Amino acid sequence: MSFKTIETQEELDRIIQDRIARERDKFADYDELKTKVTDYETQVATLQKAIDESNTTIKSHDDTVAELNSKIASYETSSLRTRIAIQNGLPLDLAERLVGNDEESIKADAERLASFVTKPKAPSAPLKDLEPPLGDDKEDAYKSLLKNLNIEGE
Repeated sequence: MSFKTIETQEELDRIIQDRIARERDKFADYDELKTKVTDYETQVATLQKAIDESNTTIKSHDDTVAELNSKIASYETSSLRTRIAIQNGLPLDLAERLVGNDEESIKADAERLASFVTKPKAPSAPLKDLEPPLGDDKEDAYKSLLKNLNIEGE
């Protein structure tokens, strides 16, 4: 390729116009790409908003599920304590005092508590008063008469 000298302004303008046209051909779809990018950015913003809403909803549902699971676990533990208390003959008021993480530890605690809480035996009669009477001697004769009086029917 040989270099041709440019002698007139028109020749220079024509060469420059050719070069500009070639460059414009390279970027002919620039406006189309620019509109596509704008459309994609709006779609991305819309999808990001939908993702944020979904994440918020999922977090809300997860919190609700965790709360309900903790309530269920609490109810199951309470039911287990009540059942074990009944099996060991403990009053229901003491069922909530049982501690443990699993059934075996709660049973062990119930057995230990049941050994302290025994059923009362049949009441025994009070012992005879063997102490000497206190106070003045004026009424002692009447008191001893009443003590020794046999109050059975005729």
